[in-house]
Amino acid sequence: MDPYRTDTYDYVLPPELIAQTPADRRDASRLLVFGDPLAHHTFSELPELLRPGDLLVANDTRVLRARFLPKRSKGGAAQVLLLHPAAEPGAWEAVVRPGARVRPGDKLTLDRDSGIEILARGDEGTRIVRFYGVTVEEAMLRFGLVPLPPYIRTAPADAAERYQTVYAAHDGSVAAPTAGLHFTPALLERLSERGVAWTTITLDVGAGTFRPVSVEDLRDHHMHAERYEIGEATARSINEARREGRRVIAVGTTAARALEDAARLSTDGRVEPGSRWTDLFISPGFTFNVVDALITNFHLPRSTLLMLVCAFAGTANVLGAYEEAVRERYRFYSFGDAMLLTRRPERTAEM
Repeated sequence: MDPYRTDTYDYVLPPELIAQTPADRRDASRLLVFGDPLAHHTFSELPELLRPGDLLVANDTRVLRARFLPKRSKGGAAQVLLLHPAAEPGAWEAVVRPGARVRPGDKLTLDRDSGIEILARGDEGTRIVRFYGVTVEEAMLRFGLVPLPPYIRTAPADAAERYQTVYAAHDGSVAAPTAGLHFTPALLERLSERGVAWTTITLDVGAGTFRPVSVEDLRDHHMHAERYEIGEATARSINEARREGRRVIAVGTTAARALEDAARLSTDGRVEPGSRWTDLFISPGFTFNVVDALITNFHLPRSTLLMLVCAFAGTANVLGAYEEAVRERYRFYSFGDAMLLTRRPERTAEM
């Protein structure tokens, strides 16, 4: 396998395995556990699969009601997806559709007295926008929709609640850290009783997270940037666990990316607290310094998320597990099932 070829990260997925709704109960989803052989569990069994002293690190970001369906001046439909605040006070960077028909100076209406003004063009086809007649917070409450991924064709009635982790605390994302969707308050309590520690970071998940890589060679891929924050208490907990030989387990690729970036930028490999933007692209050949195990969902072909998982556990191992998951009719993507992976021993580029 050529680790730099994007088509290495293709796989065949029957469309009916793309989960359109979440499991009836969050922790009733299935859990594929790496090992020899692979083991099949339910997510509710996670406490028994972990060790006392393990430290789970989760992303506590909250998904914004960031999708809007305003009208263009001549009555045509438009879509606006807020990404993150722009440099100009009160302005946001956004994806706007139809891009060819929405230009700087245009005003999109939400109701008779309020709407969205297009201020300028942003980078990579985005727009800089600002709300008028309403604050952005009010607009999200009154007009905003949860930005479910496009492969979910019909939003479930409880989408606003189920596309949010039970521990979400900080507004800022346009997509959920989906590995965390399987946790319930009762499961978190059982983990604590088991002696498994818990801490959180915050990474604001951007729309680029789920975008397939379009170049043929990964070395030509430009990674989107995301903001993250690691508090002092969290950094201290992680560094203590590492020093004591306890496992650090990332709940999701976003948590893993933040931890590895924070360690990469420090002088001694410790996880440094602070708020930063990262465009770190983790693909096979990357050396993990912090994360010992990873809980994650099944990801889209050619996505940077799949490439991160392959870097962590080995491309052949991961793609083989995906084949097993397809045979066993696991449910894929945001509302789908999960995996528990441990890091492969070797840390060299995989050919």
